[in-house]
Amino acid sequence: MFNPSPRVEVIPIHGPHSCFVIDDALLEPERLVALAQEHRGDFAPAPFNAYPGLELRMGEAFSSQLDDFFRLHVRAQLGARRTLRMYSRLAMVTTPPGELQPRQSICHRDRLDFAPNQCIAASVVYLFKEPGLGGTSFFVPIRSQPEINRLVHDSGTLDADAFAARYALARDYMRDSNAFFSRVLTVPARWNRLIFYDGSIFHSGDIAHPGMLTDEPRSGRLTLNGFFTCSRSAAAG
Repeated sequence: MFNPSPRVEVIPIHGPHSCFVIDDALLEPERLVALAQEHRGDFAPAPFNAYPGLELRMGEAFSSQLDDFFRLHVRAQLGARRTLRMYSRLAMVTTPPGELQPRQSICHRDRLDFAPNQCIAASVVYLFKEPGLGGTSFFVPIRSQPEINRLVHDSGTLDADAFAARYALARDYMRDSNAFFSRVLTVPARWNRLIFYDGSIFHSGDIAHPGMLTDEPRSGRLTLNGFFTCSRSAAAG
């Protein structure tokens, strides 16, 4: 299903990190939209993560195709040597700003439970044609590590009112710099655009128009997301 001859654009994020952008990534992206529409009733919230919407886990056969594409075109450039485990999902952002949990109102990192000799990579395919539904933004901390750790901890333990009172951060989708993070890059959404990045970098969906969000796969912010736990290459330290 993936383009056998992709053009990979490398966009610097910050320091040694880059975002790898591939347009026209899928040969028939409409098939995934049709699949999402066919299984619309099977999308569900995932309480084990902070995704602000609905998800549908993809099967291993499809996920292995995404992993093969990752291996052939990007994995080494992200400092990874071998994929240890991965999965993929279709997902739609659907949560109104006023219903966001604190951890959904700040940028985040993906799955931090990996060993020092491992690394995390993530990918997104934008499966919508309306660019106003938003791409992906990347952030770097501008406060000390203990302060950032406390913010992240509290975002997962405090309720919305207590979190807002302590940090004075809006209950909204994070799009811009604030007192804790500086936005360093936004990759715009584009139909059939695939991006790969280091999942340990703070990032967030760039949701500028939440009124456009819907659980309708053909008109909502439908994406294909991949998550890869990899062994770290020797060159990456």
